[in-house]
Amino acid sequence: MRFEGITIFVTGGAGFIGSAAIRHLLADTGAHVVNIDKLTYAANLDSLPGAAGHPRYVFAQQCIGESLGLRALFEKYQPDAVMNLAAESHVDRSIDGPAEFIQTNVVGTFTLLQEALRHWRGLTPETQARFRFLHVSTDEVFGSLGSNGTFSEDTAYAPSSPYAASKASSDHLVRAWRETYGLPTMVTNCSNNYGAYHFPEKLIPHMIIRGLANEPLPVYGDGSNVRDWLYVADHAEALTLVLERGTIGETYNIGARCERTNLDVVKHVCDLLDEFAPSAAASRRDLISFVADRPGHDFRYAMDPGKIERELGWRPRENFESGLAKTVRWFCDNRTWWQNILDRGYRHTRIGLD
Repeated sequence: MRFEGITIFVTGGAGFIGSAAIRHLLADTGAHVVNIDKLTYAANLDSLPGAAGHPRYVFAQQCIGESLGLRALFEKYQPDAVMNLAAESHVDRSIDGPAEFIQTNVVGTFTLLQEALRHWRGLTPETQARFRFLHVSTDEVFGSLGSNGTFSEDTAYAPSSPYAASKASSDHLVRAWRETYGLPTMVTNCSNNYGAYHFPEKLIPHMIIRGLANEPLPVYGDGSNVRDWLYVADHAEALTLVLERGTIGETYNIGARCERTNLDVVKHVCDLLDEFAPSAAASRRDLISFVADRPGHDFRYAMDPGKIERELGWRPRENFESGLAKTVRWFCDNRTWWQNILDRGYRHTRIGLD
């Protein structure tokens, strides 16, 4: 079985993508997983059903920016690999409060790299050769595309938001630790993820939850901004494939070739809600409204995943229609999961205007 006897640190494992990676590792591989998470507002251990009692799973509440705590975990568990998914990730929040993004995404990544390097240098030559550090990043580091073209691994970085700039900084740090110190690192940049267990502040779950309550569905600007969508379970499989077979020092773009305008996404969500959870009111499309656009809102993202397809043989299992249907159905059938988040105090208030 893949990763049999291998111990993998997953930082940010209580987050959206991190929890999907852990669910995949526990269900489909033989890996021992140490979930390292600070448990910020968007983290949720309920996204890992059954993990707590799993013989190959350990949870450690730990900030990646605190070196002594990290060092103790490296010394205790002696990992063979690190998957770094710990990050502040909401663009609107980065506009209102960029400091937390710099602290977690930049300083935190630096601290994690330092402790991983310390650990790696103490390994035997055989275990050194096996060790990998996989840093998971975003397409937002590339900035905005016009109506044509795609991001490749060679596209120059041009981040527009504090979030994107902090992730670009972390990517550069990871590559520098490879070039300067020899740490065996790899970087992935992914397009917009969606799927089950998605925190309600992001577009798709936000629209699903508001639509179920028959509340207004606010769309930024005229809704023409384009995003490339990736089902989170497909992303999790891609990440483990890169960890297992990727080339040290390389970058891999991960996308599913599913470009949609924001307005098209919201309309599709409305139609699925009308099908899965009919309302006595008219079509949920009637709930759509348009609000002031976000500052520095990138017009279009689109990924070229040709490299990971050619070199590692990865293909997404879901297209956008099938993945979105599964997502809307999950949110309809798992109201307790997201209602608990709302009950803890999360509110759908508009942020990121300043």
